[in-house]
Amino acid sequence: MSSHQTAQTMKPATAAKKLGVYLKATPAEFREGVVSRAQLDELQANPPEWLRELRANGPHPRPVVAAKLGVSISGLARGGVTEALTTEEIEALKQEQPEWLVKERATQAEVRKEGARIKKRNAERAAGEDQAPRS
Repeated sequence: MSSHQTAQTMKPATAAKKLGVYLKATPAEFREGVVSRAQLDELQANPPEWLRELRANGPHPRPVVAAKLGVSISGLARGGVTEALTTEEIEALKQEQPEWLVKERATQAEVRKEGARIKKRNAERAAGEDQAPRS
């Protein structure tokens, strides 16, 4: 018996998410086809001009916008940002520092601080268990 392998493929939305780009801004041939694992690897290793342009200037999907602004995706929604933004729009928000952005960045900083505290506590507990005598 010969083993017949089929190429793994994914929907364009999945590929766009993995590439960190806004699907609606990608070329029609990308949106209308399927993307194989090999094609995705090639796009990541040697991005074509359209992909470089999207990554540099947007529009960016919400996870990328949130990361660039230092807030959560939920924080974006609370701030009224529900659509993709360009790099220029993100920079304008950073300059304007609207009240919601300041508040959401502070919230995100607290979340990170709490996460670090819990991680440290868990590491200390794990180290303590390693030291405990076995019966």
